[in-house]
Order: sequence, then structure tokens, then C-alpha cells
Amino acid sequence: MDLLRSLPLGLYLEQPITWLHRFDPRVKLAWLMTFLLAPILADVAWRLGLVVSLILLTLFGGIPARVWRRQLLWLLLLGSLILGITALMPDGMAVTYQPRRPLETTVPPTSYRYLLWQFHTQVGQFPVHLQVSQRSLDLGLRLSTLLFTLLYSTHLFLLTTAPEEVTAGLENLMQPLKRFKLPVAEIALTLTLSLRFIPLVLEEVQNLSRSVRTRAINWRLVGIKGSIKLWLTLAVRLLDNLLLRAEQVACAMQVRGFQEPGTYDNPWHHLRLQRRDWLALGGVGLFWLVRLGWWGVTHH
Repeated sequence: MDLLRSLPLGLYLEQPITWLHRFDPRVKLAWLMTFLLAPILADVAWRLGLVVSLILLTLFGGIPARVWRRQLLWLLLLGSLILGITALMPDGMAVTYQPRRPLETTVPPTSYRYLLWQFHTQVGQFPVHLQVSQRSLDLGLRLSTLLFTLLYSTHLFLLTTAPEEVTAGLENLMQPLKRFKLPVAEIALTLTLSLRFIPLVLEEVQNLSRSVRTRAINWRLVGIKGSIKLWLTLAVRLLDNLLLRAEQVACAMQVRGFQEPGTYDNPWHHLRLQRRDWLALGGVGLFWLVRLGWWGVTHH
């Protein structure tokens, strides 16, 4: 299994260049924050609308199906699983409580009536039949749609925005923080390195999984203790490889002049808002007008 192709979470799609790629990273950050904040205090209909909007944006965004098909199906499956489990769980509205003392204090503890009453009390505490209530179904829809919106909107943003563009956009938006003597350039550089490090982690995990598979280990003969020992060895090996990669990146940065904070300039990306960016920003404003209007109608 190729993790870099089957699980490209946080990876940037270099080719083909879609119309989503051409937007300014600051505009896409505004839309990402919109999708992350819009589910707050929203009803089920609005959250389902966000899920449908993300799916339509993926279908008509020009992104190849090989890139998003598996991720979208996995997230939909996870959301459906959360919806089913939450809907079948008790909603807490019909909970029965056992009294602190028996209802019939005059009945001896060994009598048939007392034992029958105790049996009915215990059965009432543990319902046998599964029942989907309106409250549990509503809660399941809220949880599943919220999880899908948070994960997939972030994935779609990183898929169509290069790490350098993300860094440049955040650094530009954080310029006012320089008045408080915050290291804006260093924060942006750290973010870029963290985004660039995600493919390295997936590559190391993929290499280790291939090495285990090629050795054709018989897990039945190894046993539980042997399996635990093997997985611990692989975890230590993965940590060593990642630390070695981090050291190589640090050496490469030092060779290129990244010695001390404030002694270098980061020409990440040239930012300039075009007509399509202003239209997209206007869409953000219109979105929030509709969102606040919807909230006012449903709560008053």
C-alpha cells in the first residue's frame, strides 16, 4: 500500500493546477476559517449544507478523482459509523434510577415479591432493545457532520495550497503582531517546515511497513509478546529515522544561512489580490450574512 497516494493527508497537489490553486492563500485561509467556525451554534440543516458544499466543491474543483476519492469515502464511512453508534446509544432522557431504599420496606428480603421487584428494577436499568430517538439522531448528525467538515475542509485547503503560500499568507496576516515583538518570521518558518515534514513521516512509515511485509513474518508463531516487542522495535526505528531526517534538514538550513533569527529574509511567495480574490472575499461576507440571518430566524 502506497501511503503517499492512498493517504495524502496534508500533501499538496502540484499537478494539475485547478482554479482552486489560483486563489490567494489569504482568501483560502478566510474560507477555511469560515468552514471551521460556521458549524458553531448551527443546526443540523446548516451543517448538512456545509458537508454538501464541500462535496460539490470537490466535484467541480477540477481535482482528479484519484486524489480525493479514497479520502472522501473514508471520511463519509467514518461519519456514518459515528452517526450510527451515536443514534443507537441512549439519549439520557429516559433513564430510570433505583431508589436508595426498597419501595416495600415491610416485605422480607427473601420473599418472592421482593426478588421480583428487584429483578424488574435491574432490568429497567439495562434496556435490552435498541431504540433510535430524535435526540440521539440529532446528536449523531451533529457529531458526524462536524467531524467531516473539520477534517475535509482542512484537507482540501492543504491539497490546493502550497506550504510556501500558506506560510506567506500567515506571515502577512500576522504582521501586526510584530509590534508586540513576536517572532513572526520564525513562526512562519516553523510552520513551513512542519508542513514539509508530513510527507517524510509518511514515507518512513511506508518504508517500515514494506520491510515488515517483505520478511513474511508469521504472527501466530511470534505470539503476543513477540508481536509487542516487534512493534516497539519498529516504533523506536521510526523515531530514529525521523530524528535523522530532522537533523539533515537543520544542517541544510544552516548551510543556506539560517543561523540566527532576524538575519535572513524569507521570499516565500508574492501576494497580490486579483479580481477573483475580491469576489471570493465578497462571498465570505455574503456567507456570514446568510449564516447570521439564519441563526437569528431559528433562535427567535
